[in-house]
Parts: sequence; structure tokens; C-alpha cells
Amino acid sequence: MRIFFALFFATAYTVAAQTPQVPHKMQFAGMTLTIRDDARREIQKDVNALTQSPRHHNIKVERAKTYFPIIEKVFEEERVPDDFKYLVLQESALIADAVSTSNAVGFWQFKDFTAVEMGLRVDKVVDERLNIVSSTRAAARYIKKNNFYFNNWVYALQAYQMGAGGVMKSVRETQAGLKHLEITSHTYWYVKKFLAHKIAFEQDVKGAGLIQVLTYQTKSKKHLSEIAKEVDVNEDQLKEYNKWAKNGTIPDDRMYAVMIPVVGEAGSIKIPDEAVATTVAQSTTAAAPRAARASQKVSAPIEKINGIAVVKAKAGEKPAELASRAGADLSDFLKWNDISISDRIETDQYYLLGKKRARGIESYHKVAHDDNLWKISQRYGLQLKKLKKYNRISSDRELTPGLVLWLNARKPAYSDEAVPAEDIVQVDNTQPFAWALNPGQAEAALITTPLPEELPKKEETTLPVQAEQPDSTQAEASIAKKTGEVITQDAVEPATISVVVPERRDEHVVLAGETLYGIANKHKVGVMDLVRWNHLNLSDGIKPGQVIKLVDDQPLAAEKKVASIEHEVKSTDTLYSVARKYNVTIQELMEWNDKKDFNLSVGEKLTIRSK
Repeated sequence: MRIFFALFFATAYTVAAQTPQVPHKMQFAGMTLTIRDDARREIQKDVNALTQSPRHHNIKVERAKTYFPIIEKVFEEERVPDDFKYLVLQESALIADAVSTSNAVGFWQFKDFTAVEMGLRVDKVVDERLNIVSSTRAAARYIKKNNFYFNNWVYALQAYQMGAGGVMKSVRETQAGLKHLEITSHTYWYVKKFLAHKIAFEQDVKGAGLIQVLTYQTKSKKHLSEIAKEVDVNEDQLKEYNKWAKNGTIPDDRMYAVMIPVVGEAGSIKIPDEAVATTVAQSTTAAAPRAARASQKVSAPIEKINGIAVVKAKAGEKPAELASRAGADLSDFLKWNDISISDRIETDQYYLLGKKRARGIESYHKVAHDDNLWKISQRYGLQLKKLKKYNRISSDRELTPGLVLWLNARKPAYSDEAVPAEDIVQVDNTQPFAWALNPGQAEAALITTPLPEELPKKEETTLPVQAEQPDSTQAEASIAKKTGEVITQDAVEPATISVVVPERRDEHVVLAGETLYGIANKHKVGVMDLVRWNHLNLSDGIKPGQVIKLVDDQPLAAEKKVASIEHEVKSTDTLYSVARKYNVTIQELMEWNDKKDFNLSVGEKLTIRSK
């Protein structure tokens, strides 16, 4: 034991013998940061403070070597840049039960309502903020949620401390997709503090730590004492690494990751057959996540639907069994697939292992005789509520074989029924409107082609066509105005008429690489206004070709407006969720209630004014 501590402290003083210097340029999340001299001096002071005590510095280094392989693996799965792992040192110094003055708790310092919002369980039995796997996954998703606004990881980092709304309020232009950025004395302090942590620890956290950890995945109700006997580790040490299980019991409501500490090699640990164990490699290289995935006893999904991994059901399986085989949390699995625990699993049916999208993988679907809304939703990875909304239907009773359902946009209001395939035409919308046509010009002016039996995968501009009797040689055309589309009306041979309506100025068609923040900045509107006007789901993002409304086309009726209402804050509320609920912006909430920060207290009264 004396030799162990002698080596430990010898290593400690060796590690921090030389203080790292802040460079003029450094890499972060795929971006090149140029650090100006004024900012370099500030950051260097923080680096000096972080490394001035070799003993304390090395304690953090050892914690990082223990936990970083797990964090790296989760970040790789969630597609979050690896550099964000240094943020956990800044937030909690990797102390599981760290508590801030504002009651933020755990490795990634979540407040209870934010933790619940990000899918963590927080109660008297379990606090997943203290679980390195669960909390890291929640942190990754929170970081990605912030980056949705900016497509700029530096501002996503800043938003971790002050929220996306705070960044929008304090920064004029976040420059989406930026690859180079200057760090100056005016850069937000939290970002500079983070860079100091990255510089102070980056070189020292390489290599194996004194303590490794295995993640033992289980959803059986067990006490830590049972697990300690099963894997032959010290019970007190096991409890120390699993403070998230407050009374020492692992519930069976979902899959939980139990941390098993191991000194040196992990080969002697015996994992029960019914558990799913992930071995974390000894180094923090890219090989660690690959080794971990290779050792998991989970059947890999065989393919994807709409970018979502799927698993194929076997005969006789129940929802819980299928979710367990796929390595998915049961409650999430049921939600993803719009099923309940008592529903029958259909043999050979594909079940999704992630959230469905707001748009399908194809533009249309022709209803078959055995179709129902759930099957169609599963087939295209499309949210069931979106499928109903797009087609103005509410139940399977409204489906009839041969009808065409819209999967990417809401069908026009000209019909209360889905459009039959034989009534859809494909329009050559490159042709201009011909105000006067004679029989010799008709064929060259417009080509209309019935869609084939198999509908196209790419979205086409289509409309139902009804034949009308002509008045001599000039066909009568009834033109339903629909901005941005070519509208046609069939006539008796040989005349055909087409109209091209100019693109509306109150809409924006999303281009590849554009972000919501960039669109808002371009058109001088608020980001949250775009979210509200277009009923956007932030987790879905925006896609090229998507039409974004730039104005509110559904203003409140004057008689329905009131001076203001009052909202009482609940434990799960955030400024963002309240703003979404009342269709207002975070900035407006802060101004109306004279708030100086983004904190909310349970029972607090928020004033919501009408616009």
C-alpha cells in the first residue's frame, strides 16, 4: 500500500511539473480558434490556477482517465465532438454528487427540471444525474439541442451555461458552419474557462488510469450487494461509484448502467450471463469505443428506416423482450413505436430504435387493402401524429384502398379526401404561363403525364385534375391559387393552359447547410418566431427543400386577445417550455417578468402578455 501511494504522488508531481502554455491557435470541435493576446493572458491565468497544485491536478487527471473512455463512447454514439469531454471537468471535476449553489447536481450539473426534460429519472430512489452513462447521454443531447440553433459548436458550448435564448440575446451573429473563430477578451467567460480546462488537462489524461470501470447494463431489480457478490468486487467501492442508486437498489423499470470499478486489468471480473457488460479499453483512443461495442451482447440492427435503426421482431416476442434484445430502454421503445406494453408484437415487423421523423422517406404512399395508419407510420419512420395532420384524418376508418397519402407536407385544402393516384399529374413546371394558345402551340406549352402505378420517391408538384367541357377552341380554366406551385386544368384537345405563380416573399425554401438561426438572421425575424409560426420540433431539425413561413399567418382574433395571463411554474418547467406553450419568445418572457437570468423557481408566477 505504501508503494502504491508513493507511486501515486510521484506521478502527481511529475504530471503537473510543467504548466501548459496557451497557444495562439488551437483546435476545438473541428474549428480552428485564433486566440488573441488579451484572451491568452486571461486563459493562461486559469490554466496556472488549474495546475498550480500537482496533487489536486493529478486527482482530476485520474478521475478523467477513469471516466473519459465512457464519455468518449457516449459522445461517439450521439455524434458530439470529443472535445466536449473537458466540460465535465469544468462543471463538476468529475465528482458524481457535486452540488452547485444553484442546486445543479451531478457530473454534468443538471437542475432537476432540466434533467427530467432530458429524460433522466430524478426521485427518492434514483438520481441519474449521478450516473456517468445516463447523465453524459443527456448532456450530449442537450449540447446537440443547442447546436440546432447555431450550427456552431462554440456557441453551443456557451449555451450550455446560459441557454440558447441567452446566446441569441447576447450575440448578434453566430455565423453558422464557421470553421475559424477568434477568441478575444470580449468572448464569453465560460468559453474561455472551458479552453483553459482543455489546455490544462489535454496532455495529461492520455493512457490508462489506476482504476478502470466496466458498465454493467441491467434492468433486473437487484441490490448493489447482490451485484458485488456476482462480480466479486468490494461492496463499499461499488456503492461509491454508483451513488445514483440512492438506497443501493437497482429498479427494473428501465435499463440502468452500473459502474464496476476495477484496479488494473478487467479480465478477472465475472459478468452474469443475463447482464449486458461493456468493457472500456484502457486508453482514450478511438479503439476504446470500438472494443466496447464489440463486447456488447446486443443484436445489432440489420438496417435503417428514414435514418433510424430498426430491429426485426421474432415470433412470440413481447415488447419488453424485443426492447431488451435490441438494448433499448422499454419506455423509450414503446414511445418510439407508438405501442403499449400489452400490444402484440407482429412477427417480422420492423420496430424503430429511435424517434420517428417529422417527414417520411418518400413523398406519397398508396393505401393497400391491409394498411392502417400505424403500419404506414412504421414503414416510413414518420410520426403518427404528423401522418394524420398531413392528410387531415384521425382514424383508420378514413382509409380506403387506392388513396394516396402525403408523407412530407400537408395536402391542399381543396379536398377532404386523400388524392387518388389516377387523379395525380406530373407537371413540367419549367414552362411559363401562356396567356393565349392555339392548337399548334398547345403541345409545346405544357406536358402533363399521369403518374405511374409506383409513386415517385422524390416529391413532385401535383394537383388533382378534373375534365371540363370546352367553350369552342378556348378551354375554360379554374385556377386555385397556391403560391409557389404550377396549377393546371385539363381541357379538351388540343388546348392546355398552365400558370406559374411567383414564389411568395413570406416564405423561405431551406437550402443545404442552412440553419434556423441563419434563416432568421437573413430575414430579420426571431428564431423562436420561426419555430412558433412553423410549429417546428427542435429535435427534428430542418431539411433542404423545407418551406419555412416568415410571417404568422394565423394571428389571434381580436376578440380572443386578453391583456395578460399568469403561469405558475412547475418543477418540470423551463423558460423554453413555457415560451413554446404560449407561443412567445424566451426574450419576451424575460422582459415581461424583468428576469435577469434563466432560472425559474417552483411556484413562481410568470406574466404572459398577448401580442
